[in-house]
Amino acid sequence: MCRMARPRKPLLTRDRIAEAALDLIDAEGLTALSTRRLAAELGVSGPSLYNHFATKDAILDAAADTVIAQVDLSMFGTADGTGADGTRDDNGAGGRGDGADGRGDWAGALLAWGRSYRAALADHPHFVPFLATGPGLRPAGLRMADAVFGGMVGAGWPPAHATRIGALMRYFVTGSALGSFAGGFVGDAAAYDPADYPHLGQAHLLAGRREQVDQGAFDTGLRALIDGLALQYQRLRGTEG
Repeated sequence: MCRMARPRKPLLTRDRIAEAALDLIDAEGLTALSTRRLAAELGVSGPSLYNHFATKDAILDAAADTVIAQVDLSMFGTADGTGADGTRDDNGAGGRGDGADGRGDWAGALLAWGRSYRAALADHPHFVPFLATGPGLRPAGLRMADAVFGGMVGAGWPPAHATRIGALMRYFVTGSALGSFAGGFVGDAAAYDPADYPHLGQAHLLAGRREQVDQGAFDTGLRALIDGLALQYQRLRGTEG
């Protein structure tokens, strides 16, 4: 009797399940995800999922880590002015020297990380409310928290301040990724009667310039935030001196 050959690759893997869950959330939102619906999307029986994940929450955690793993953390290797070879830059430890934008390595690291972080989240706006709850025990989320905290402490920030910086950056980035400011305006000029809204004569153009407006607003806010931190850093270093 001829037997059917087993597939070379398993029909299900943890990565495939997590990616399918993320695709479903991207398309229809968090409330659309259930193990029954996910199994149907994958073309398998519901119990098959439990061979890989004990609960739906575990699937969500894996999907969340798929998103956060896309965030670039390489910039924190030099946030304290220390190179990959262990040598130290003369402008290290928070000086306003040759780091990104001339604001020191820690500031440049926050700027680059913030942009990468938002880009990863902006691709999955329906998932942002779940990601905003924090890293939990998710490995990629914890690696990101560790990199940011370690980079800030290594640059000379006191640990308590480093914790607050990580928190405020998460608030700012996740908030900016929740939705579009420009997309909230309709494209009908008649909706903005100058008798009622004398300063919104160009508001109907915003939705068509959504990416430009939203990205520009994020960059403006991020730079302002980092400039404010730089002033705090100078005060802290002056106190220590």
